[in-house]
Amino acid sequence: MTHGISKRYFLAGGISALAAGVAFADAPGKSLRPRARGGDFHKRAVRGPKDLIRDAKLNGHVAYAVADAKTGARLEANTPTAQVAPASVTKAVTALYALDRLGAGHRFQTRLMATGSVSNGVVSGDLVLVGGGDPTLDTNDLADMARQLKAAGIREVRGAFKVYEGALPFVKTIDTDQPDHVGYSPAVSGIALNFNRVHFEWRRASGKYSVTMDARSDRYRPDVTMARMRITERSIPVYSYADQKGVDTWSVARSALGGGGSRWLPVRKPGAYAADVFRTMARAQGIRLKPAQGMKRAPQGTVLVTHQSEVLREILRDMLRFSNNLIAEMVGMAATARGGRNPSGLRASASAMNAWAKSKLGVSGMKLQDHSGLGAGNRMTADAMVDTLVKVYASNTLRPLLKPVAMRDAKGKVLKNHPIAVNAKTGTLNFVSGLGGYMEAKDGSVLAFAIFSGDEAVRKRIKKANREAPQGARGYNKRAKRLQQQLIERWGTLYGS
Repeated sequence: MTHGISKRYFLAGGISALAAGVAFADAPGKSLRPRARGGDFHKRAVRGPKDLIRDAKLNGHVAYAVADAKTGARLEANTPTAQVAPASVTKAVTALYALDRLGAGHRFQTRLMATGSVSNGVVSGDLVLVGGGDPTLDTNDLADMARQLKAAGIREVRGAFKVYEGALPFVKTIDTDQPDHVGYSPAVSGIALNFNRVHFEWRRASGKYSVTMDARSDRYRPDVTMARMRITERSIPVYSYADQKGVDTWSVARSALGGGGSRWLPVRKPGAYAADVFRTMARAQGIRLKPAQGMKRAPQGTVLVTHQSEVLREILRDMLRFSNNLIAEMVGMAATARGGRNPSGLRASASAMNAWAKSKLGVSGMKLQDHSGLGAGNRMTADAMVDTLVKVYASNTLRPLLKPVAMRDAKGKVLKNHPIAVNAKTGTLNFVSGLGGYMEAKDGSVLAFAIFSGDEAVRKRIKKANREAPQGARGYNKRAKRLQQQLIERWGTLYGS
């Protein structure tokens, strides 16, 4: 048996070689035939869930539930009502929430507005970069907007250059328990650029380092002034952050740099970041702008340029595929704000999503505190996730957006042409692993499932500085994913053949 229950039949027994001259008393007149085992022997040979969970050696909890996706009939479960950390499986709920509130064809807009008159290519008042909650805006888009501004005949702005990011509330970091330097926990506001990450690169030549901080894309590499880096003589911490006079100020330990390299660091001032880069792009078009100022109230004036995002459906597909935290938080808060009132922050917005799940889907058991699943306080039951999946199955809303999850053997090698097809959302935190979605068995049966495992005791002991890659987390995750596949194969055999 290569792994789990991928081989469905076990052949037992055999023929023993008998020594010469030995005879049977009352020997039968014809050969004995083996006793029929019945057509469901392969099902009875499947290992039980308790054995699989025990052999996975996952301390803490393992909670799961599986149901017929069409009828909702429960087929199997283990502590399905336990409140556990769902990690990024949360994003599947966020996708449904955003689709319901905003619509699959919704597009986010980023605009350039003039607050004063425009005559002969001169803006007499202010030029405002107005964020509209687009989580996918990048440096290429700002360059295109600068080019369109020039094409509109604008050559001079006599007033101030301002940026408005109040379409969504400002959040300094998605999860305060994460290290300062991790790119997956940036600031959130009504404007974002490059997923609110800035590119830090270092090179060593003749014993000296040169560093750059830029907003690179596949077409451009503009340096930024709103973030800076200095190298210090220390061993730990590797990175440190401070807000110094409105500038994201970083330092890095020289001993950790080696010969050269790069990484994306989180941006804590999204409005300043986007404005900084747009000034550079406008200057390249011959339009000089003053240093940007923030503004608290939405501007009124003439729209000069409008950039539209992809439709929401495609944004959500990428969010689920790449498990992007910033997209989840921005579309989640935008969905809450669609009701006419901005939430005060992530927790308030997540609370609104919990209430939506209960009223719209009839699902209880969700106690989410953000839209990405990054925060340690998020809780969900396996039953709640399965109820959600069953509720939306007939509408085919979520399943096409979920990423195909390959079935693998015990060594992690992808098994091509496996009879079970899985479309699901993964979720990974330190010593937490989740998987929720749909599986289609060999006979065409579709099951909805959710599997959550986590060792909260070990997780709580990890120091903040070590939370990017703590010792033992990778091994735990590997064992958890192995158990997920074994359970899926078990269900495919028992309920899909």
